[in-house]
Amino acid sequence: MEYVCDVLIVGAGLAGMSTALELDSNLNIILISNDKLDKCNSYLAQGGITTVLDEKDLELFVRDTMKAGSYTNDEKVVRMVGEKSNKSIEKLISYGVDFNRDEKGNLKYTREAAHSTNRILYSNDTTGKEIWEKLAIELKKRKNITLMEDVSLIDLIKENNKAYGAIGLKNNETNIFYYKKIVMACGGIGGLFKASTNYENIKGIGLAIAFRHNIKLKNIDCIQLHPTAFYSTCERRRFLLTESLRGEGAKLIDDLGEQFIDELMPRDFVSQGILEHKKKRQIPCVLLDARHLGEQYIINRFPKIYNYLKEQGIDISHQPVPVAPCQHYFMGGIEVDLRGRSSMENLYACGEVSCTGLHGNNRLASNSLLEASVFSLEVANDINNNISKEIIKKIPYKEINLENLEKENMASLIKELAKTREDLRDELLDY
Repeated sequence: MEYVCDVLIVGAGLAGMSTALELDSNLNIILISNDKLDKCNSYLAQGGITTVLDEKDLELFVRDTMKAGSYTNDEKVVRMVGEKSNKSIEKLISYGVDFNRDEKGNLKYTREAAHSTNRILYSNDTTGKEIWEKLAIELKKRKNITLMEDVSLIDLIKENNKAYGAIGLKNNETNIFYYKKIVMACGGIGGLFKASTNYENIKGIGLAIAFRHNIKLKNIDCIQLHPTAFYSTCERRRFLLTESLRGEGAKLIDDLGEQFIDELMPRDFVSQGILEHKKKRQIPCVLLDARHLGEQYIINRFPKIYNYLKEQGIDISHQPVPVAPCQHYFMGGIEVDLRGRSSMENLYACGEVSCTGLHGNNRLASNSLLEASVFSLEVANDINNNISKEIIKKIPYKEINLENLEKENMASLIKELAKTREDLRDELLDY
């Protein structure tokens, strides 16, 4: 089938949905997802979303973010995101997002590793779900937005480094999309790993297609492990125990019950410390101990985690929880400028598939939802201001074996990732 629209958005997480909502209502928008709409990392986010409290905190935010990223971040991007954080938060609240508040109705803030103060807004331990569901409600009200599930992006249609179309597969049927602008918001690479906190359908197809078409990529060796995923040998997708647990006081201990690391260091240091300690002690995992926080506090503050672990036979309020690092986030991606524009004309990237320069070598906790929120506004604003100059051009599509093309795309991406991160090569899946 053939579809024509003003803007094609690939991905239904916070980045894709927020972009769609901020585009002018007179634009015809199609948003596609390679699975059900809620099968995205945004939906899984537990901890929260960073904001900046005031001018003084802006400088602390810049310092914290730069330090966590080993000062390889782009400082002007870090500062821009900090300066625009409150506007993006206000936008989310206007869509009905319900962050935790105190008895007087004031927003409550928590702290996570490597933050110097409490500046993270949250909705218990299901912040991403709360944001996603409220945006989805708003999205379905918009008559100019068409939502399509189970459509896998396979390739771009381009001419002279300008994107005009895309090819997708749905139930083995070829779908051709022609557009004026395309926004890649299709997430990271977790589905390529044997153990990840990501959904399995998030397997880097946006990056693979960018790699195939020589769209500039950046920092593809920057693959983040999360220190505290629930240890299991049964499931590929690992359940995340949010960093907020450690921010609220949970401790990491070994099999002897001894605390062996500062839990509030940046994620890469904590992950590396756990891996080294596991090797030293010859143990498969370490333990996260939150018993001292108290049963009622844990039930009220972390209900999702408490209930999940109870189903696994563990009472986190009375037992330490086995945890180990696994793949969690991708700091690299399609290189974009401050407006989310890639090196290919008409093609934007937003969210985890993009590399804005905010994170550097290591993402500061809860900065991912903030980045997606801020840059979705920038992308939408740039499209709104420039789309009238564009035309829809139907370039003939050459029939090819799409199934083989998908395999070739993924094989090339995995080869490149393995080359840049040899230490993780054994964890990459074979396609």
